[in-house]
Amino acid sequence: MRLLLLILILITSACTIQQQKEEPASHSFSQALATPAWYQASDFDTVKVLSWNVEHFVDDIDNPYIDNGRENNPPENMEERRTLFVEIIKKADADIVVLQEFESDSYAQQLAEERFPELGYQVFAGHESNDWYMNVVVMSRIPLGLFHSYAATNTPIIEQVDDEGNPASQAFTNNRMWTTEVLVNPDYSFYLTGVHLKAGRGDRNENWRLGQINLLRAHYDQLLALNPDENILTVGDFNSTPDSDELQAFLGTGSPIEFVDPLAGIGVFSHPADSAFWRIDHILPNNNMKSEVAGDTVIVNYYFSPDSMNIAADHLPMSIEIIPKDL
Repeated sequence: MRLLLLILILITSACTIQQQKEEPASHSFSQALATPAWYQASDFDTVKVLSWNVEHFVDDIDNPYIDNGRENNPPENMEERRTLFVEIIKKADADIVVLQEFESDSYAQQLAEERFPELGYQVFAGHESNDWYMNVVVMSRIPLGLFHSYAATNTPIIEQVDDEGNPASQAFTNNRMWTTEVLVNPDYSFYLTGVHLKAGRGDRNENWRLGQINLLRAHYDQLLALNPDENILTVGDFNSTPDSDELQAFLGTGSPIEFVDPLAGIGVFSHPADSAFWRIDHILPNNNMKSEVAGDTVIVNYYFSPDSMNIAADHLPMSIEIIPKDL
């Protein structure tokens, strides 16, 4: 009897070992990422994020795949604008910078390395359009996780039809939206979305933006299904005022996917830079994240006079400071 029991134990052990050999090891996503040697999480007891539409900000090199007069032959004042841009970035001293209407993440990296290396930006990302020169890029002192681009997607233009009477859709501006995870420390991260939604007034443009917003919220629904406590921060040029149908749809007040506008109702404006009278630029944390916003740190910034800021770009930069809750 004992011999039979021993044989059964040996057979079971052999099967278990074989099964372990055949089945791939299971790893969590966090285990698949490494912290780069240049990063010290202890240096970041707060995280400052700057968002800025920098108005057709191009380099001096003609991209042969982009046929546009401004990109092919930059305006004469671009060097003056670059100088102001560099000084503003230095004054802002943000840990993460999200730029709209910026030519490429390669250009951002070159400027950072040549004009402000002391600021320590290490990560540069974006998804360039195949046939346009205004993109949304990020530069960061903090490591990033997966980078989700919406560039290949088609989104509906809500309640609109094409010339043949079919439901209208578009993929032209969806490269100007992306979401990435900011890996602040082993116990704290958040998702950051940078956007530059479709410009223009009127039903078609507004419904175009609603289609883009619905895509973002569908993605957030997936993220929150995986982790109901997920932190999400969305920043950029929404081309939508605080009371617009588009921004209200994005905020989703009272829904399971709810964002807050820290500047709601207080008459803070961001455009145009020399005589701001409305706000179409926004910094919006979700409900999970709002308690981590440091005081009244969601602000519109004047680093120079209104006239000088307007030379740099027609929008004013906005910023937020976050206190990681587990520190």
